[in-house]
Amino acid sequence: GIIPPLITAFNSKGKLDLNALENIINFTEKYVHGYFLCGTYGQGPLMSLEEKKMLVEKTLSLIHSSKKVIVHVGCTVPFNAFELAKFSEDVGAHAIASVPPFYYRHTDEAVVKYFEELVSTVDIPVYVYNNPPRVGYPVTVSLLKKLENVGVRGIKDSSFDLITFTTYKLYTTDKFDVVVGTEALILPSYVLGARAFIAGMSNYLPEIVYDLYRSCEEGDFKKALNLQYKINRIRDALHNLYPTIPLSYAVLKIRGIEAGYPRKPFIYPSKPIVEKTRNLLKKEGIL
Repeated sequence: GIIPPLITAFNSKGKLDLNALENIINFTEKYVHGYFLCGTYGQGPLMSLEEKKMLVEKTLSLIHSSKKVIVHVGCTVPFNAFELAKFSEDVGAHAIASVPPFYYRHTDEAVVKYFEELVSTVDIPVYVYNNPPRVGYPVTVSLLKKLENVGVRGIKDSSFDLITFTTYKLYTTDKFDVVVGTEALILPSYVLGARAFIAGMSNYLPEIVYDLYRSCEEGDFKKALNLQYKINRIRDALHNLYPTIPLSYAVLKIRGIEAGYPRKPFIYPSKPIVEKTRNLLKKEGIL
């Protein structure tokens, strides 16, 4: 299903804003099948271990029991990742995800050992998160096969590349889950076998992303094609206007949702950017 990489709500002073978090969840919940916490959109690398624990526990207390929660634990301190993974399992998370160890470019052997320890820390599924621009190196097919052998259950692929996606599918077993990390490729990757999509746009335009997924599920691929192009057109326009993570908060506010602020060094969009965003949403029939 559709699983947004949930943005984390902060107040104007940079502290967690749990009321704003509840607003975002109430707005999105009926259009999604779960949430991916503490990832790129969630600004996990900008948060302390204790803040992540607080966010995970609060989110699980707010959502309906049918929704699945994946907690991203990747950070530069492996012990913190293992501690967050165990905590998340204990409070009810359904799966764990992690980028490979980053900042340093590690060998495949080191990455495999990290995930082997992460898998042994919890009894819930563990996913590797492929995000080369953030990590500094990709999850190659040869590495992915080694990770599957030590118990990793799937991969969130944010390569934005269908060839990478299909290669992952080709060289892993049928039990291995390949998840697409963007709304921009839902239709083509659905046709190629993807069934889960971690879509950043579902934070602020959840209805249209859900409608695309539902059209795929119903086999209405003509409607799905039109929706995919609309999503990509809006996505490109927003990306060209301002960095998408801080802009997400402004789009929600434009739509009447008090979602708080991104964490510094992200900067909330200026009034002229907000006005251009409003006009874009009106042109696309969102407002």
